[in-house]
Amino acid sequence: MYFKKLVGKKCYLSPIVSNDAEKFTEWLNDMELLLNLQLYNSVINIESEKIFLNNLSKEHNYSIIDLEKDELLGICGFLDIDYVNQTAETGIFIGNKNYYNKGYGTEALSLLIDYGFKALNFHNIMLKVYEYNKRAKKCYEKIGFQEIGTRREALCRNLKKHDIIYMDILSNEFYDKYKQ
Repeated sequence: MYFKKLVGKKCYLSPIVSNDAEKFTEWLNDMELLLNLQLYNSVINIESEKIFLNNLSKEHNYSIIDLEKDELLGICGFLDIDYVNQTAETGIFIGNKNYYNKGYGTEALSLLIDYGFKALNFHNIMLKVYEYNKRAKKCYEKIGFQEIGTRREALCRNLKKHDIIYMDILSNEFYDKYKQ
C-alpha cells in the first residue's frame, strides 16, 4: 500500500514499501538500466534488496508512484544530508521503462527538491550524472540544476572511460526557474 506524501499531477512520492523488493530486484538486474547506476557491478537478490529498501526507508527516500494507476515506477531521495550547512545530494531511478521520456522523472524530482528546500531547510542540493546519460542531464537542467564541475574519466563502463558530471541547484534558482 502506498501513501501520498508529496503529490504532483502525474505521480506522487510515497514512503518506501519493502514489499517492492521483488520489482526493484527485477529492475536492478537489467544491465541496460544499471548502466546509469553505481550498482552496475553489484549482485542484487530479493533478500539484499529488502534490507537495502528497509535502510533507505529510514531516511528521506521515496517510491515514485503513478498517480492514476498506483503503479511503482522508481525511487528518489536524499543522501549525504548535512543539516548544519543545509546541503544534500539527491538521486533518482526510474526502473519502469514505460515511464521514460514522459516527464515523470522531472515531476518526481521537482517534488523532492521542493520538499528538500521547504521542509528540510536545504539551501544547496547536488547530484552526479554520467556524461553519457543525456536523458537524465536534460531532466536535471529542466529543473534548474547547473554543472559545477567534471571528474574526468572517473567511471569505467564497458571498457571505456567516462566523465562524471557534478550539478547543483540553490533554493532561489529552483523557485526562480521551475516553480514560477
